[in-house]
Amino acid sequence: MPYQQMDDKSDVDSQKPEKMFTLKKWNAVAMWSWDVECDTCAICRVQVMDACLRCQAESKTDNYGKQECVVVWGECNHSFHYCCMSLWVKQNNRCPLCQQEWSIQRMGK
Repeated sequence: MPYQQMDDKSDVDSQKPEKMFTLKKWNAVAMWSWDVECDTCAICRVQVMDACLRCQAESKTDNYGKQECVVVWGECNHSFHYCCMSLWVKQNNRCPLCQQEWSIQRMGK
């Protein structure tokens, strides 16, 4: 069988198309959130990741100059400032939001 030369049209079809754009820079963006049901302390009404009103008034700070205020999570997964909750449980040993018996699940920042 004799060799047949392909026409120029089939050569053009087999070539890769020209790039539409070139990626020059890429920045990753991530979102996160705390594993809390409510992010505001129901006792002092301040964000739980910020210092409570008492710590702000007393200007309590850690070694880095950041206001120190620990967050406490109950078994019910509600979170409060430890300072606020320690005063609350002296009068009422129930969660201020759901009224379950208060028991600490974890503490931290």
